[in-house]
Amino acid sequence: MRANEYAELSAFVMVAEEKSFRRAAERLGLTASTLSHSVRALEERLGVRLLNRTTRAVAPTDAGLALLAQVGPAFKQIDGAVEQINALSAHPRGTVRLNVPHLAADMVLAHRFAEFAALYPDVVLDIAVNDGFVDIVRQGYDGGIRLGESLDQDMVATRVTADLRIAVVASPAYFASHPHLILAPEDLRQHQCIGYRASASRVLYRWEFDKEGRAPALLPAGPLILDSYDLLVKAALGGAGLAYAIESSVAQHVAAGRLVRVLEDWCQPFGGFFLYYPSRRQMSPALRSLIEFVRVGAA
Repeated sequence: MRANEYAELSAFVMVAEEKSFRRAAERLGLTASTLSHSVRALEERLGVRLLNRTTRAVAPTDAGLALLAQVGPAFKQIDGAVEQINALSAHPRGTVRLNVPHLAADMVLAHRFAEFAALYPDVVLDIAVNDGFVDIVRQGYDGGIRLGESLDQDMVATRVTADLRIAVVASPAYFASHPHLILAPEDLRQHQCIGYRASASRVLYRWEFDKEGRAPALLPAGPLILDSYDLLVKAALGGAGLAYAIESSVAQHVAAGRLVRVLEDWCQPFGGFFLYYPSRRQMSPALRSLIEFVRVGAA
């Protein structure tokens, strides 16, 4: 196969998989016009239209689907073979740019920075801590960490924590001044709840519960809304109201009696944090080293 024919097929496979010239170009490090030219040249050489294009969407034709079914697995095998050789021969080096929420940064990364630096001294972690939702491809990140329920389906994801649970907590002083019993989520309407709003989206986080087939959700009502998770916990410790927090982040305070937990039987486990990235194709050894380092079971 000639080099230009391989390049044309590679361009077609990437665009067909991504259903977007822009996203395919970003993954390959080329311009969208270059990919468009390559795909058009392939169509002319084969004498058949492979992609239907509109201003908003790109989709394979029947002929395109047939070609993708034949050559797509072959390209994955080639990429996999090259990546295996790279993993064996390449010493991880370079910069890995990540976008991570505050809580995940604390839970997954903060306590292991020194260990990772000792293992991979030539890898630089460039981490942006951001609780909002970010298009990591558009903004030039290699990957990110988010809750599994928040991930786009076209992302590859590696679990980096076990399942999580929510804890609804407040200080003993708060409960001393607000004695209304909390036996079910609807009882929270008689209490001051500390709201949390992600700084980027400005959306107020809903408090969700689950018990025996019932799944109520409510928007917290109270005198305080914060966009900092650390401040949320500190406000609860200071008696400002009830906080809806990740169980592990307040467990020590509950064990020490500084916070009191309610509605525990309404808080069921849910999927934890995942490190996600656009594709296994052309993954750098530096990113691979980080994925293997933080995945569940690696430590």
